[in-house]
Amino acid sequence: ERTFEIPELKMLLDAVSSARFISETKSKQLTKKIMSLAGIQQREQLKRHVRAIGKTKADNKGLYYIIDTITEAINQKKKISFQYTEYNGRKEKILRNDGEVYILSPYVLYWNEDYYYVLGYSDKRERVTAFRIDRMKTPTIMDDDAVPKPEDFDVSAYSNRVFQMFSGEETTVELECDTSLMKYVIDRFGLDVETEELSEDKFRVKVSVELSPTFYAWVFQFCGKICIINPQSAVDRFKNMIQMQI
Repeated sequence: ERTFEIPELKMLLDAVSSARFISETKSKQLTKKIMSLAGIQQREQLKRHVRAIGKTKADNKGLYYIIDTITEAINQKKKISFQYTEYNGRKEKILRNDGEVYILSPYVLYWNEDYYYVLGYSDKRERVTAFRIDRMKTPTIMDDDAVPKPEDFDVSAYSNRVFQMFSGEETTVELECDTSLMKYVIDRFGLDVETEELSEDKFRVKVSVELSPTFYAWVFQFCGKICIINPQSAVDRFKNMIQMQI
């Protein structure tokens, strides 16, 4: 008997092929390794190529070394230093902030919305923040001990609050939603989200989020079926953003 069943191996193959943070070369290498876990006859069942439509693969070929370094730093409870990249108007990769060196106490590696992140305490920002792995230049493990992880730190709660890792002001907001959108609210905030049924057609939800353009864009996509009720400051900011686009 083998450790993995064919359906399990198929799921692993699909994940590797679809993951944007894994380069094309690494995807092919991992696919061959996963295929080798099956018997000779079963491999025929696995010979299929799964590729998510419209998804591009990462161009950072040093991704594995970055992940390995961060994992080692987490195990040693040490800080890491690294530079961060972005693109200019000519689609050239450049160093952010003129090559500024970032210092981070890494806590966990986290896969969110098709990208891979490291979450940790930023010395500069003085709070827990996130950096995309594929945008990092190979980090260095420092001699300095990492800042201890906050006792109340929860990865899932952080992800729900930050919305695709775009940070902003943390605020508790109340949303009035069309009943047909309950599935989207649960997808975003989880089953434990605090809700109140107002009628057969409406419900109210109270959530803690970081107010950012990404949060407002999430609300806007439902074309008025999700409305921000409180606080008024969030309502006003949303109205201003809409007016700017008119």
